[in-house]
Amino acid sequence: MAFDIEMIRQVYEKLPAKVATARKLVGHPLTLTEKILYAHLHADQKPENFGRGKSYVDFSPDRVAMQDATAQMALLQFMQAGRPKVAVPSTVHCDHLITAKDGAAKDLEFATKESKEVFDFLGSVSNKYGIGFWKPGAGIIHQVVLENYAFPGGMMIGTDSHTVNAGGLGMIAIGVGGADACDVMAGLAWELKFPKLIGVKLTGKLSGWTAPKDVILKVAGILTVKGGTGAIVEYFGEGATSMSCTGKGTICNMGAEIGATTSTFGYDESMERYLKATGRADVAELANGVKEHLTADSEVYENPEKYFDQVIEINLSELEPHVNGPFTPDLATPISKLKEEAIKNGWPLKISVGLLGSCTNSSYEDISRAVSLAKQVSAKNLKSKSEYLINPGSEQIRFTIKRDGFLEVFDQIGAKVFTNACGPCIGMWDRMGAEKQEKNTIIHSFNRNFAKRADGNPNTFAFVASPEIVTAMAIAGDLTFNPLTDFLTNENGEQVKLDPPTGYELPPKGFAVDDAGYQAPAEDGSQVVVNVSPTSDRLQLLDPFAAWEGVDLKGLRLLIKAKGKCTTDHISMAGPWLKYRGHLDNISNNMLIGAVNYFNDKTDSVKNALNGEYENVPKVQRQYKAKNIGSIVVGDENYGEGSSREHAAMEPRHLGVRAVLVKSFARIHETNLKKQGMLALTFMDKADYEKIQEDDTIDITGLTTFSPNTPLVLELHHADGSMDAIKANHTYNEQQIEWFKAGGALNIIRASVKA
Repeated sequence: MAFDIEMIRQVYEKLPAKVATARKLVGHPLTLTEKILYAHLHADQKPENFGRGKSYVDFSPDRVAMQDATAQMALLQFMQAGRPKVAVPSTVHCDHLITAKDGAAKDLEFATKESKEVFDFLGSVSNKYGIGFWKPGAGIIHQVVLENYAFPGGMMIGTDSHTVNAGGLGMIAIGVGGADACDVMAGLAWELKFPKLIGVKLTGKLSGWTAPKDVILKVAGILTVKGGTGAIVEYFGEGATSMSCTGKGTICNMGAEIGATTSTFGYDESMERYLKATGRADVAELANGVKEHLTADSEVYENPEKYFDQVIEINLSELEPHVNGPFTPDLATPISKLKEEAIKNGWPLKISVGLLGSCTNSSYEDISRAVSLAKQVSAKNLKSKSEYLINPGSEQIRFTIKRDGFLEVFDQIGAKVFTNACGPCIGMWDRMGAEKQEKNTIIHSFNRNFAKRADGNPNTFAFVASPEIVTAMAIAGDLTFNPLTDFLTNENGEQVKLDPPTGYELPPKGFAVDDAGYQAPAEDGSQVVVNVSPTSDRLQLLDPFAAWEGVDLKGLRLLIKAKGKCTTDHISMAGPWLKYRGHLDNISNNMLIGAVNYFNDKTDSVKNALNGEYENVPKVQRQYKAKNIGSIVVGDENYGEGSSREHAAMEPRHLGVRAVLVKSFARIHETNLKKQGMLALTFMDKADYEKIQEDDTIDITGLTTFSPNTPLVLELHHADGSMDAIKANHTYNEQQIEWFKAGGALNIIRASVKA
């Protein structure tokens, strides 16, 4: 029987009536997205025809998922909320704090020792508050969720931007910060601006070398890293229904890279097959009973332009495999053009490493198609030219592919299998020689390829592709190789061509696993004690942030004017810093160290207004904090792109930054700033970005009458005595303004419990 089957049953029992009510409210046929959103309105939310991209709406998600790096801060906040047990089904997954270095067995053993304090903390908190706990080695959160918890028509939030992976099973699954998760676990409403809708019509059918990954690589090239911001992407058409459930998950997963709130697909037979294969025939049976409500109304897909804000059409029969990158996931290049682009741009042509896995591409189907290519190495007397590394998505996947002989095949080509965890995808890769910062190329089936992300080397050119293309190009070892047309020279000097990949949607013998790695919580956790040592450098109990003083903010110093791309990786790096995700003060030592300073084109080097010297960003900010000097961060377009990590908002808050002023925000980061009581502002005139000078002292006025839709004024006092006044927009509603005044949303929850 599936987890939480009674909750799922209740969702489906209420669904037909809720959809009918929504259809009357809206006055036209409904998309799948609208059906799920309206079916999950919070009990206190007045139903109406909400304005897309305008109305703030309160929802009641069905469940919460957290990974170990973000769960620490989410649960530290939840512990302050004063609730005895989570209000909705919730889980913790230990997948981030495992370094990939020597192979699965050694790496897992090392991680369980190195992070024992954190894993024990997460396990005990989960046990106390009724949270399901997936132990280290159990698998990557999003693969485990897809295998065990996702269900068509459901709504979930997760403290990871790739929570959206569950859209592959027809959910509305959205990445959030820990404060949002805390709200929902505490039984409160979850707020979201009602999204715009992007429809992607898929015609034709995938074949040969083309994979589901190529769909989202193509879409990323069309929409760019911010083209989906504020929107939910809904895929439909014959191409969608012909695709596997895990393939749909891949597409939804990487929708985070276009800034989309989430992505989803309508319920179909591939989802039914996947549910049954993963031991959830009971969920499939329930879904079949309401399947007309688990996809859009037929009129919507017949005339999508009438019901979506934007429609994209892709013919899968004509779609080429793509390779995206380097340094950004939206630089999309069809495989037929890659050689030309690589040579023209001077990209390193030798591929040093191919990496398979991640939450994006670690399904049985992905690995079976990759292994069909690996088999050809010995069959065609080839020798793989690149190092090849694998991260299975879950223990169930690993156990099943070992049983089916896949790991033996990979072993024959010299592959190294890491733990069922995120590993290199999130920077947890202890790559030999990376410290030399040599220029090199890697190709992987991950989702992100920002500079330094995988191995910490700014000169690693990382390219994103499907598992099939990754494997073929790792065999060739050459970025200019096109497996669709090119030949390889084998060990006998013969010219041979790789056959197109083949594989299985689901394991023919079924999935198998001895120990999936799940630990159920205590029925009554009231006697469970959660200890956090006051001398720990890994965990730190949270102190409430101070409330707003009730006056305009005067005399703020410019901490940094960030130039160009500034993702959450730049604001709060992962990799070796992951170990401090439960200790706010320690991890604050990485604040903005990856951001490029506009005034000197350097990272981690800003002018200290107190002494005129250029020093590390956190060092300067700590000096400002010690003297009670507030500061402001200025940024460029799509500031906070990437991960959901709320540390990128909590660190500036903790160190005394009062406001972040940018040209535009990525959705999750803007919300995280608001939740922590920060001012998240955007230039009314983006050209005003140029007016910010290095030695400015800045006043923010209008806060005593802070209200929705009313801009604030910033007075820029320059070092030469001149002054510029500029206007800044914001998207705060009445409730979010109260978060600011209270010093953060958690302070309001804490006060309500005490009352």
